[in-house]
Amino acid sequence: MRSKTLFCTLLVLAGLLLSSKSDACTNVIVTKGASKDGSCMVSYAADSHWLFGELYFHKAARWAPGAMLKIIEWDTYKPLGEIPQIAATYQTVGNVNEHQLIIGETTYGGREELADPAGVMDYGSLIYITLQRARTAREAIATIVELANAYGYPSEGESFSIADPREAWVMDLIGKGKDHKGIVWVARRIPDGYICAHANQSRITRFPLDDPDNCLYAPDVISFAREMGYFSGEDADFSFRDAYNPLDFGGARACDARAWSAFNILCDGQFTYLDAEGKEVSAPASDWLDYAMGYDLKGEMPLFVKPARKISVKDVADVMRDHYEGTPMDMRVDAGAGGNALPYRWRPMHFSFDGKEYLNERAIATQQTGFWFVAQARGWLPDEIGALTWFGTDDAATSYLTPIYVSTNEVPDCFRVGNGDLLHYSPTSSFWVNNRVANACYKMYDRMEPFVRAQIDTFENAQMAAVEAQDAKMLAIYNKNARHPGSKRSLRKIRRELTRFSIGTAQKQFGEWVKLEETLLVKFIDGNVKAQDSDGSFLHTEYHDGTPDQLEYAGYTDKWKETAAKDHGSVLEVR
Repeated sequence: MRSKTLFCTLLVLAGLLLSSKSDACTNVIVTKGASKDGSCMVSYAADSHWLFGELYFHKAARWAPGAMLKIIEWDTYKPLGEIPQIAATYQTVGNVNEHQLIIGETTYGGREELADPAGVMDYGSLIYITLQRARTAREAIATIVELANAYGYPSEGESFSIADPREAWVMDLIGKGKDHKGIVWVARRIPDGYICAHANQSRITRFPLDDPDNCLYAPDVISFAREMGYFSGEDADFSFRDAYNPLDFGGARACDARAWSAFNILCDGQFTYLDAEGKEVSAPASDWLDYAMGYDLKGEMPLFVKPARKISVKDVADVMRDHYEGTPMDMRVDAGAGGNALPYRWRPMHFSFDGKEYLNERAIATQQTGFWFVAQARGWLPDEIGALTWFGTDDAATSYLTPIYVSTNEVPDCFRVGNGDLLHYSPTSSFWVNNRVANACYKMYDRMEPFVRAQIDTFENAQMAAVEAQDAKMLAIYNKNARHPGSKRSLRKIRRELTRFSIGTAQKQFGEWVKLEETLLVKFIDGNVKAQDSDGSFLHTEYHDGTPDQLEYAGYTDKWKETAAKDHGSVLEVR
């Protein structure tokens, strides 16, 4: 019965995936009680074939009365209009502001008729303008709602991750169509000690209607669904997802499967969650595997789960490098992986053969990432030190994260806006160098990726210690005057020091990655694998220092050999 159902749903997959937004993203949200160091964290991969990897930077500013702000659609550069500027705005670096507010997003599309083509405030502008205007997660929710309702919302449905040093929220919102200005929405606070994840599918289903400490929502979120014919039951049974972004095979397999995989990794295969009565229960992650794979859409996955251990920045970063390894969706193990276990499939996300439709998996790590980050709000530190983003560009699996303090006076040149774009190569751009490394690895992944990953792990682990030491130094400066901690003089010094640290670390590692790409060329040229000494030098023969010693051939996986033998064995067989 399952195979028949799967076949039927696959028949509509082509249209489904073509209509969904291709710049699909993934977020993981970690509350302070779930993190190893007590920080709230948000990870975000901005995945789009049209998005360049760069670090947005806006200094705090004061604006004259009557100043206007032009709104440019984030992912198309289309001018949408302008709105009044406020008197003062906060400094932002990427998706974090100077008050340790973090905002990420994933697009879920939802009902097409709810887009408002006349709207001014697109989803990207909502994020970056809100970061300049709000100090806390709750203020951010209110600001998003105010902006979208006042100026109209032209984008598709969105899930936002919103965190500050104290709490973390997930917010689902969607427009109300061309005849109704603004948005309907619901936001839920993630219980402390728990984590959440979302990936291009609305995740909020039923929600408490009388718990404003933990759940906020639009006053017409249910009545509007009734008016549009999306819902007709009792208020207590209302599900935001079912009304505004109904789950189907593609929503589960291409989207919620990524949230399931993040949970599976961070929970060690055992989901602990709160049931309808608020009691903590536990069940194997495999109980939701059929749901994640789109086979059983009734097995609703928990919105929040408790991780198996306290989560570090490195843990979250490595989750963002996932390709469903060790699950039935593992892309390394079928014939599509080629001869070197490549866990990527080039777009489109489906293909037809012999009258049937098939899918290409969509994992968390993907080739079309523009930029990605793990951001931290660290409440035990002053804002000038606590606001921190670990930033990277291109495919998370083969790129590194480098720490950038949000109080910096400038951003590293390798991440600077304008240093290259998708049509203009720049040798000083992190995005382009990471693309060179990633695309090199794609040709011989099972041999090259572990080599690159070792360099990533060495750097990121070292930076965890470096940031801890830097924090201590800056805190000592902050507290130098015991009677007046955080004086203007000390803050200026802190900003200078953190700028020097952020830029110096990023530019040094950029230089190392340029060298790494050269090493990959020499080490793996033409399908060979050249041996290296412990200091990284290549082994050579005793007669000539330019002739490799202990040269190895990469070869192919057993799956490739099996497939080649079955497909063309009558010609390839040695007789």
